[in-house]
Amino acid sequence: MPLYVYVCPRCQHRFEELVFGSEEVRCPECSSKDAERQLSTFSVRGESSPQEFECPPQGACGSCGDPRGPGACAMDN
Repeated sequence: MPLYVYVCPRCQHRFEELVFGSEEVRCPECSSKDAERQLSTFSVRGESSPQEFECPPQGACGSCGDPRGPGACAMDN
């Protein structure tokens, strides 16, 4: 039961709807059955801000203080 974003072409109302199977979607403002499902911005990743998805920099190892980061001392063995 995915949550979709819709826009009604009749009244331009934008809304989210939890959809079960082939359930019919109606605009909550004007009751139109012509609501159009939109591409969710949650699922879209722009190339303009890749730093949001990079791993944060690592700090020193918690057990030995090695500046190469967590687990670095284990790689030396």
